[in-house]
Amino acid sequence: MELLRIGPLAVGLASTLASVMVVTTAACASDPASDIDATIEAGIAATMVGVEIEKRVKATMAPLLPTDSPVPPTATPRPTPTPNALSYYSQGLKYFSNGKYQLAIDEITTAIRLEPDQSALYYWRGNTYGELGQYQRAIQDYDRSIQLEPNYAMAFYNRSIAYRNIGFYPQSDANKAKACSLDSQYC
Repeated sequence: MELLRIGPLAVGLASTLASVMVVTTAACASDPASDIDATIEAGIAATMVGVEIEKRVKATMAPLLPTDSPVPPTATPRPTPTPNALSYYSQGLKYFSNGKYQLAIDEITTAIRLEPDQSALYYWRGNTYGELGQYQRAIQDYDRSIQLEPNYAMAFYNRSIAYRNIGFYPQSDANKAKACSLDSQYC
């Protein structure tokens, strides 16, 4: 479709080139011993016509063709997000899942400083302390989590495990019973 728009220009230039080529060919065919200089001049003329055709076609086609190096879109500067409790908590959970427990504690502790009334933060820090074998600290965090959310069955259940790990079996049994009363999956 695009070539049809420039067709007359291309046809005109091509016919000029063809004329030069015919003259050159005829000169060589009629007199094989013709002057080599005339043949070279005809070839140069044909080349110049070809270059001219190429220039005109490129100039005509330029608006229709994509550029070689597109202009990149202008980037809109985005504000640097301010870290919040959720971002620290999320990073802490990533560290936890990768077994980097001390880093997880550091991130979750920062989240607690920013949002001290979120029971899930204490719950997960308690889990992390439990993974490190620091059961007393885990129990303290489960206590705070349960204080903030009295029906948090998982916190009761994990606190029962922490109590069992330090040999406090009556407290462990009581916490497991409470978790079971809140959610049957802990029975």
